[in-house]
Amino acid sequence: MTEADDPHPPAPTSAVLPARALVTGASSGLGLAFAQALTTRGYEIVMVARDRSRLDAAAGQLRSRDAVDIEVLAADLSSGEGIAAVAAVLADMARPVDLLVNNAGFGTAGSFADNDLAEEQQSLAVHVQAPLQLSHAALGGMRSRGAGTILNVSSVAGWLPRGTYGAHKAWLISFTRWLDIAYRPDGVRAMALCPGFVRTEFHQRMGVQMRMVPQWMWLDADAVVDEALRDLADGVRVSVPSRRYRALLLAARVLPDRLVAGAAGRGRPATPR
Repeated sequence: MTEADDPHPPAPTSAVLPARALVTGASSGLGLAFAQALTTRGYEIVMVARDRSRLDAAAGQLRSRDAVDIEVLAADLSSGEGIAAVAAVLADMARPVDLLVNNAGFGTAGSFADNDLAEEQQSLAVHVQAPLQLSHAALGGMRSRGAGTILNVSSVAGWLPRGTYGAHKAWLISFTRWLDIAYRPDGVRAMALCPGFVRTEFHQRMGVQMRMVPQWMWLDADAVVDEALRDLADGVRVSVPSRRYRALLLAARVLPDRLVAGAAGRGRPATPR
């Protein structure tokens, strides 16, 4: 008698657990759009952001829509303590994270010379130090399991001369490309997502004059996330949503830096904060 014929086959030795994702900056914008898309796909989610009340509200919205497990973790990724709290979740072998989405970020207005140095250091921590440490924390378990994914949300600004924000995003693109090359043989994928202007509160918070940005340059957050997840499934290493931004980046590579810098500054506040 084969196992298929046995009316009482042995019970499986372990249950197959749902996939689990951790998303930073998950209370709004692209982070919330990622959380929504992933819960729809059956993922359990750990939602991370600074504001606990906004996190609870966003998580409640998802729980009412999708019957999946959602955790919230309030952590400030501009601080060493906040980064360490999230890293501890990623390093927990008992509750593995299959997909890490490093999305948390913010923009700074004004020029580098006029900005407060503490704010610039916070930007460096959130956009560089946090993805570095969180990717390192996630890699241990992912490599031991032979599977896992790290999705780093960068920006088209990473190819443009646009202050320290662009420099941080350029680092993240380079870091992510290397991660994917180095650890894909171990079963771990990495992808950098590089959107342009997306209709979220990100630009409003930094004081972007939205009317100065042409309508055709704005992208929808849900559409960006859907394209990112398709590219991830297709094995893409660097994802640039929409043909219009892919064309703009091709143009930026051949145009003079001064011209590109002027175009990249469109919509920024005329005076420093």
